[in-house]
Formats: sequence, structure tokens, C-alpha cells
Amino acid sequence: MASGYDEIYGAWKNNPQSFWANAAEDIHWTKTWDKVLDDSRPPFYKWFSGAETNTCYNAVDRHVEAGRGHQAAIIYDSPITDSVRIITYTELQIQVARCAGMMLGLGVKKGDRVIIYMPMIPEAVIGMLACARVGAVHSVVFGGFAAKELAARIDDATPKLVLSASCGIEVDRIIPYKPLLDEALDRATHKPDRALIVQREQLPVSLDGDRELDWYETCNAAEPAACIPVSATDPLYILYTSGTTGIPKGVVRDNGGHAVALNWSMEHVYGIGAGEVFWAASDIGWVVGHSYIVYGPLLRGATTVLYEGKPVGTPDPGAFWRVVEQHHVSVLFTAPTAFRAMKKEDPDGAHMRRYDLSRFRTLFLAGERCDPDTLVWAENQLSVPVIDHWWQTETGWPIAANCVGLGILPVKPGSPTKMVPGYDVRILNEQGDEVPVGAGGEVVIRAPNVTRGYLNRPDENAAAFQDDWFHTGDVGRVDEEGYLFLLDRKKDMVITGGENVYTSEVEAALYQHEAVHEAAVVGVPDAKYGEALFAVIVKTPGATLTEDDIITHCRERIGGYKVPRRMAFVEEMPKSAMGKILKNELRRIYGD
Repeated sequence: MASGYDEIYGAWKNNPQSFWANAAEDIHWTKTWDKVLDDSRPPFYKWFSGAETNTCYNAVDRHVEAGRGHQAAIIYDSPITDSVRIITYTELQIQVARCAGMMLGLGVKKGDRVIIYMPMIPEAVIGMLACARVGAVHSVVFGGFAAKELAARIDDATPKLVLSASCGIEVDRIIPYKPLLDEALDRATHKPDRALIVQREQLPVSLDGDRELDWYETCNAAEPAACIPVSATDPLYILYTSGTTGIPKGVVRDNGGHAVALNWSMEHVYGIGAGEVFWAASDIGWVVGHSYIVYGPLLRGATTVLYEGKPVGTPDPGAFWRVVEQHHVSVLFTAPTAFRAMKKEDPDGAHMRRYDLSRFRTLFLAGERCDPDTLVWAENQLSVPVIDHWWQTETGWPIAANCVGLGILPVKPGSPTKMVPGYDVRILNEQGDEVPVGAGGEVVIRAPNVTRGYLNRPDENAAAFQDDWFHTGDVGRVDEEGYLFLLDRKKDMVITGGENVYTSEVEAALYQHEAVHEAAVVGVPDAKYGEALFAVIVKTPGATLTEDDIITHCRERIGGYKVPRRMAFVEEMPKSAMGKILKNELRRIYGD
């Protein structure tokens, strides 16, 4: 008998348009579609063309109208400021309507862009939803981002308005946002009309009355705005990611298909029902925050946790588990880096066992490749399913996962399991031909279920979309049971002595050494081999580890040319705000 996964994946594959039409019945439309999928201009497909909807209405107002306005929509938990704030769906509706009215009063129209440059506070989510409410297009830039990078995004998105805050707060410091915003606005060629500033008590700032307005004063004086219907194919947001030319590229996401896919994924991938508490421990400056802090849980009618803190140090390695117990979290989604940090500080799980986790049922990991040791450690400590899954900014929701709502499949550590219904994934060689089962190659996806393209980037679009396939830039393989294994980013693969080496394979071997807490492998120039494998290693606290130990360990497991020829032991890795190890930075440091 076929499993739930097999049946549902087969239903999608046999008739994708019928599959998504059925899924779309769970979304409110003010006008139904003429066509589920408009494939007249491949590879830039349009979902639900002719339809009209409003993402904010689906995420907020319809739950209030259904009689669930008293339910918590957002739980804001900030150990950094020692505060917890619960916002019900009714309260969220009121605040979003006021913010939307403020935008209309400042001349924002349907299709205008708004940049949101804020910390992890409720006003950031309110600003996103308010944009969706009036048909404006938001572009969230990670709070505290450098002024030069913010200016580049301002010039590319050409926003009418900027929403910001006086500061961000870290464990050991306050980050003033106003000087960064001022410098970015001075650098940018495009000049937004206004900037709205949330004054935080930790660092209030003076405002330029001609250009800058106080968030609370302006919103409180505004007339509430109703939801404005938009076309399903109208853009909801622009989210920037790194470009191959070094210039940021803006991923454009539509309203209709986005709402349908995220709502479907909450039930079938993450197994979350209305009224349950879901926590994506990420940041709204990244796609995880867009999809699974804000839109996914709210579309589903769940409660979402908005967390301003770190996995350790706020105040201790049990920080996440205090949140899970206190707020009755059912499902947590975070990065493997967070669990490696917990494992380093609390290897035996003593802090974890201080809390009642009886309501907690699933952990999802994504954002970077999950090494098998971290996955197994988490399974042993939590005694719940730990699910590695994989997706990209360009897709906005999972490509491959162990779909909880379809029946959990056997886990293969190192694999994000099988393709999610909706994704036709293939493995191609350098000639563009499909490889045999088990062989490695570039991972490509049939184009309809990814972004409609990059803003102002024809060259990036041409590189990413070829022959109706989206090229992910990842290298992987699919085994005989249909499990996907991600091997490397294509740009990270090392050719040493004429042999291709997947750095993930070397890293996996390094993680098997009990004295290795964290590891990254990059290629550096080498006169003899062209490129040499360079391992950067963070030791487990208190451990003794030498280069000879590493060489012997790797030779026993992967052998020969895959053994790192050089290495460095460091106290910590350079990382992005999401916790990803910055391999470009490692190549810069050690590549000389």
C-alpha cells in the first residue's frame, strides 16, 4: 500500500493544476482565477492568473471574522529586554489597519515599494502585513545591515517609504540604526519620501521632522485602512540575496501562489493546525522569517513566536527550551548552527532537561547542510522526530523534506528526505544531461514553483533559468529510493589534483571526530595541486586536537586526495546573522 507521501506526490505529478486548485480552496479570493497556471512565457510562469486576493486578509482578518480574534497571533519574546508581549488576532488586525492607514496617508499606493529595516520586534511584522493590506511591496533588509548594502537595496527597490527603529539590541551591546540609515539615505541616489522610526526606550533618537516621523504618533493618528484586493500575480515582496556579480539580487514573490503554497506547507510539511504554536527561530530579514515567522503560521491561523535573542547566552544554553515550555510550542524550526552551539555549551542536555517539553513534537532544521552528528545528537536529546529539510530564497518554501503531515518516512542522516509535492527535481551533469541514479551533478528544478525572477537582473535571470529549469547552484545526488543528498554548493566544490571533491563529504568526516565542534572546508590556491583542501576547525571545549589527529582520522574514513592538506584551529567561525559559516570569508583569510 502506498504511503500518504507516495499518494499525494503522485496526485500532484499526475495533475499539478488540479492539485493546486484544490489547495487554493483554503485561501479566500475576491475573484477566482481564469487559469491555475499560465505557462505562456516560460520560465516565468504565473499562478492563478486573473484571480484577486489579499494576503493580509488571509493572514489576519479572516481569522477574526471566523470568531478566533481572541487567539494569540504573535508571541513576542525578548530575553534581551526581559519582555514578553502577546498580540491576539483582533489586536493585530487593529494595529495593522492603523499602520496601513498611515501608509495611505503618506501617499503609498498599490505597487509602491516600502523598505523595512528593523529588529525583531512586532512592529516589523505589522509593517510587512500593512504593506500587504494596501498592495504595497515590502522589502525587508536585515536590521543593522551595513549602510553601503542598505543603500544598494534602496537604489534597486526605489522605495517610497522606509520603516525603521532607533536601535537593535544584542546580548552585549546596542546597535544604533539611525546613523546607519542616515548614511544609507545619503549614499543612495534614490530618495524615499519619509522614514518612520520606532523609538525604543533603550536608545531614543532625535528625528528630522521633514524626513522622519515617529512610528507610534503617526500610526495612532491614522485612519484604519481596509484590505485592498490585488491580483494574484501582483508582487507581495522583494527579498535580496547575494548575486553572482557581487550585486544583490531581489527575489520577487507573488501574492496568490505564495499564499497557497505556504498554507499547504504548514499542514502537510510541518504538521501544524490552526491554534497551535509554531516557532521559526530565524530573522525576518531572511526568507525563513518571511515564510515561517510571518506568513505561513498566520495564514494557517496558528500562533507564531517572534524571538529577539540567541540560542545560547540569553541567558544560557536552555534559552530555547524555556520558550518552548512557556509558550507551549509544538514545532520548532531553526538552523543546525543553533544546535551545534547548544551541543557545545550543553553536551549532555542538562539545560534542556530543566524544562517540560511534553507538548513539543517536532524539530525542523534548515538554512545550511545538517551534519549527521548534529541530527543524531538532537534526536537523542529530544526523543522527537528531527527533520532536516532544504529550500532556497528563490523557492520560498521547502523543496525536499520529510513531510510530517503526509506520514514521516524513514530518516537517512545527511538527506533532507524526498521531494515535496510541487517540485520536479533532476540531477544534471555539466553537459546538461540527466545523470544515472546515485551519481552527482547539479540540482535543478522545473521552473513553475520558484520565483518569478529577479528584480532588475536580466543577466541573473538568464543564468538561473535555462531550458525551463531553475539551476539551484547546489550539487547533489538522488538514491534508488528517491532520497535527495546535497553534496555542496557548486561554487564550493574543490578540484584538487584533477579530482572533484565535495567539501560536505570532508566536513562530515571531520564532524565524526569527538574533538571537533565545528568544521568548514574550502579550496585555496596551491602551486602543485591547483587547489588544496583547507580545513578550519573549532575544537570541542577542553579537547586536545592536532593536525596529525585530523589527517589520520580523515584517511581512515575518506582517504587519499580528500584529506585536508592544510588546516587552522580557531576559536569561532565567521558567520552570517542566520548562523551560516561564511566560506567566502574563509577563502579570503586563508587563500593567500
